[in-house]
Amino acid sequence: MPIIPITQVQIGDRLGSDVQTALGSVLLQQGRTLSVRDTEILQAFLIQSVDVVRHGLEEQKQDTAADEMAASVEVVKLTSLQLEFLNMEKLFKRIMSMLSSGQKLPVLDLRNGLNALIEHMDDYNVLTFHAPQPAGPVDVMVRNSVLSAMTSYQLAKWNKFPEKDWLPIAMAGLLHDIGNVKVDQAIFNKPTRLTSEEIQEMRQHTMYGFRLLEGSTSMNQGVWLTALQHHERIDGSGYPMKVKGEKIHPYARIVAIADMYHAMTSNRNYRKAESPYLVLEELHSGSFGKLDPLYVQTFIERTTQFHNGVFVKLNNGSIGEIVFTDRNHPTRPMVSVNGQIVNLGQNRQLFICEVFSN
Repeated sequence: MPIIPITQVQIGDRLGSDVQTALGSVLLQQGRTLSVRDTEILQAFLIQSVDVVRHGLEEQKQDTAADEMAASVEVVKLTSLQLEFLNMEKLFKRIMSMLSSGQKLPVLDLRNGLNALIEHMDDYNVLTFHAPQPAGPVDVMVRNSVLSAMTSYQLAKWNKFPEKDWLPIAMAGLLHDIGNVKVDQAIFNKPTRLTSEEIQEMRQHTMYGFRLLEGSTSMNQGVWLTALQHHERIDGSGYPMKVKGEKIHPYARIVAIADMYHAMTSNRNYRKAESPYLVLEELHSGSFGKLDPLYVQTFIERTTQFHNGVFVKLNNGSIGEIVFTDRNHPTRPMVSVNGQIVNLGQNRQLFICEVFSN
């Protein structure tokens, strides 16, 4: 297998051996198919050359053949979790269309789809999971719902809910915004900020969702209440009923965290996605009187529980390696950038904007 200069690496090349940093950490593993982001990491760590496997490298195939090879690699790159994620999105989008036309919710189909997704949840990491591109345009609400289902499932496990609650909590995460099918779509898809009247109409999705789900004998009551209560807040400042504390169902308190995290880390018509680490810090601030503080603390601790040696990108564009995480400040680790230690706990202007999965 040829060793080539980093300047000659192409997207779609496969590594023939591990690439290591100067400190001996594995930067990228053997067999990894290189993406644009991977080449940025290699350049940031001043890697001079790599061992690659590329079809037709010695024969110097035509560019068109290389393009076809790269395209086929992109398909192969999807993990089982990503494939099931796309299947779940497709299923949920179809079910939303059914509800819009007045048909009943096919609970069994939803449960089967969730079970297929959950089988691969051992591979799910909230901060590093990359939702794949669907065949058509991304449906923001569908994507947020599926991601919320996955994260709610994780939160249920992390917070030691009984196992019998894990799937219902995932279902609650999936269906929390289902009432949006009854909201005026012109309001829902408006590219600019909503007026106060439009906000009031949008908030009705909680009542609409509850009415759609209420009375379903094949569904846990917590799922209906989550549709109603996921915007309620511990201090009573939420909506639609302004209930407080323990009167908010535990499922709804879990899903509120997942929903907020994914809404804030996703691009919307009127704003760009925020850094996952900054969102975690905002959730921590919001846990004082708003969100369940125990669930939020567990969420932050578990999502940032990376082993040292994980590579991250900072907001100034530099790429570094986490070398130490203070358990008291898990979103502000020490990062080695080109051999220099950056203490994010002290340098508040810098923050992690992306985590690279190995």
